[in-house]
Amino acid sequence: MSHPDDDTRQLLLVVDAPSLLHRNHHARAHTRALDRAGRPVWALHGMLRQIIESIDGFAPDAVIFGLDDRTASVRRDAYPDYKAGRAEKHPELVDQLERAGALLDALGLATLTPPGLEADDVNASGAAWAERHGWDCVIITSDRDAFAHISDHTKVLRLIDGGINGSPLLDPRRLHTMYGVAAENYLAYAALRGDASDNLPGVPGIGEKTAAALLDAAGSMQAVWADIDHDEGRTVAAALDDWSLEQGGRRLGARVVRHLTAHGARERYDFNVSMMRGHEDLDLGLAPDVPGTPGLLPLDIDRVSRVVGFLGVEATTALALRVLTGDPASASRR
Repeated sequence: MSHPDDDTRQLLLVVDAPSLLHRNHHARAHTRALDRAGRPVWALHGMLRQIIESIDGFAPDAVIFGLDDRTASVRRDAYPDYKAGRAEKHPELVDQLERAGALLDALGLATLTPPGLEADDVNASGAAWAERHGWDCVIITSDRDAFAHISDHTKVLRLIDGGINGSPLLDPRRLHTMYGVAAENYLAYAALRGDASDNLPGVPGIGEKTAAALLDAAGSMQAVWADIDHDEGRTVAAALDDWSLEQGGRRLGARVVRHLTAHGARERYDFNVSMMRGHEDLDLGLAPDVPGTPGLLPLDIDRVSRVVGFLGVEATTALALRVLTGDPASASRR
């Protein structure tokens, strides 16, 4: 890995901390690793190790970690069944989720727990902050919601079972190859499809393949709704028929328009958009022009030695000292 764009732009790394903690809890629980106080630490250690590896690979100028507000949720207030059906978190995972912020703060890294919101919203605000300040951005997460923020200067490292080095770095081209959807249409695609993990049903009759075909043929949902409002969807239906015939399939325009004009379809779409869209206006607290402020690299050597050393893994402490207090290996390639 290396800096994802040209060397004239600085790089912000945005980390979905709960996403990494969940994955590392399930992958490393068998180790039963404890810190020097005897507390479970396998998820925290795994997350920290992956972040150090990411910093070593990307050589960012700043790093911010998003955390979920575990005490309140504006989305659950709007929709009490939000994320209903998910398995209850294991107490040892909950313990490490609650300790993550203090660990990262102690290192001197920036964290944000937005009141009533989630790490997904920090992802959205991080991408927006980078855009406003002329920076590049890489979001590290296993959550597909972050794909909505992909652009020419924001990429998503989508964590999978292969870890950091085995995970795909998604840009607009690669996203389109995987899903057949333009990056600027990913939120609309997700709203049409729905999200079972968040207990958000999609628009009835519109699955993943149909959603992708609709957006490819029509260009945007704004164009789709405008045509439905002003011409009963005739242009959309014709465009979809042409698209499907070019792909060697059968006509599907009339059926799709029928589903989109069914009772409650547009309300379902609009509701999903409102639930899935990340807040882009959070104050990240980043001050790039003030050396030593949280989130800026490098970090203080004594703090890194003390905090990472408390986890009790000498190899990780050595790696942290090299990467977090000096220049990452990839910095020379920028």
